[in-house]
Amino acid sequence: EHDSEDDSYEVLDLTEYARRHHWWNRLFGRNSGPIVEKYSVATQIVMGGVTGWCAGFLFQKVGKLAATAVGGGFLLLQIASHSGYVQVDWKRVEKDVNKAKKQLKKRANKAAPEINTLIEESTEFIKQNIVVSSGFVGGFLLGLAS
Repeated sequence: EHDSEDDSYEVLDLTEYARRHHWWNRLFGRNSGPIVEKYSVATQIVMGGVTGWCAGFLFQKVGKLAATAVGGGFLLLQIASHSGYVQVDWKRVEKDVNKAKKQLKKRANKAAPEINTLIEESTEFIKQNIVVSSGFVGGFLLGLAS
């Protein structure tokens, strides 16, 4: 039998935990400073460029797949509607879209402090690793173009 009085649980506030423990601190250690400062500038640019190219290439492929799926679904819905298989209640669609817009605005206003914190941390990370970041951006753009 399980005695529930002896069990104790610690409640963890994930938002506070995430603010105190950044992912790069777990990966590279506390106070690691710029991650790749021990490498030469050329190595940093190549590392950033290769990872950026991979990210851009994947982003391009996933974007094309998502656009094809959404466009194909919309096309099938229009064909079904035109053929009489589907009747769309456009007033209800408009009402639901307006309701969703209001909910998104409420949530966006609540999430603003966390987003600002994330933007500040990202900006600081990019400033500390400017060479790798610039290589990543260049590689990402090349990956999108290929």
